Amino acid sequence: MSEFINQTDENSWFIIANPTAGNKVFNKQWKEIKTQLSLNNISYSFAFTAFSKHEIELVQQAIQKGFRKIISVGGDGTLHHVVNGIMLQTYVKTSDITIGVIPIGTGNDWVKTYNIPNNTTEAVRIIKKNSTTLQDVGLCETANNTVDYFVNLAGLGFDGYVIYKLNNFKKFGAVGYLLAGVNSLFSYNTSKFKIFVDDKIIETKSLLTIVGICKYAGGGLQFTNNVDPSDGLFDITIAKNLKIITILLNINKLFKGSLHKLKEISTYKSSKITIESSNTDTYIQADGELIGTNKVTFSIINKAINFVVNT
Repeated sequence: MSEFINQTDENSWFIIANPTAGNKVFNKQWKEIKTQLSLNNISYSFAFTAFSKHEIELVQQAIQKGFRKIISVGGDGTLHHVVNGIMLQTYVKTSDITIGVIPIGTGNDWVKTYNIPNNTTEAVRIIKKNSTTLQDVGLCETANNTVDYFVNLAGLGFDGYVIYKLNNFKKFGAVGYLLAGVNSLFSYNTSKFKIFVDDKIIETKSLLTIVGICKYAGGGLQFTNNVDPSDGLFDITIAKNLKIITILLNINKLFKGSLHKLKEISTYKSSKITIESSNTDTYIQADGELIGTNKVTFSIINKAINFVVNT
């Protein structure tokens, strides 16, 4: 379902909505979104996604028609694909595009960095206010030459394995990530990583390596420390020889953002990092989407896209 118009009003938004988000109550949520948009006198056109990664195509069509303001309605996966649509197009500078987010569903971690609530009325109010920030975007290049962009967190190892296992726990909603994580603790085997960051080569047996632009993942867990989404640098966390019992005893540190205080954790700031795993089935994730295995290079694009934030 879509409503494309040939618009010339620079204040008009194009909405891309994922009808599979929201735990099967999307129709009710969409009705409320339209009501709030009308009450706030926000001009818009819209389209619903019909298949995986459809957002990429819809974004590019909207940009060709003249839209420069996009609203992502869904979770982190929807936003991830909207961002990829913007970064992959060649019609305008990516920094000419603004993204607003109305979070629905269970997987909404990007919005937590900017205090955007999972509440339609408030999310639309924030979009109406239109206070923006130019945020960095990460670029992933995998061993099979695939390219992917991300705006929150990416990584290789345990976090990718949790995303791989998550399909078995999505029916549990917001706690699904935590359940997948606990399950993965007892089935995941650490592997040896070779990490190239700045002028360092780090070889270590590692549970995971996280590359962050924003703060949160997995429903509010904080794997990174001291992030700045616009400084042109990744916040990198390397977990070395971290044992299951250590994680279980320090789960509170993941929620409080103090995981980096453990002696097994090393942190770095860099604009580029390459990671190789000794296991060919070590999963890579970006914004909670699986993008490959085994080897990846992350590099940052400074202040790439405007995002509407809560100020």
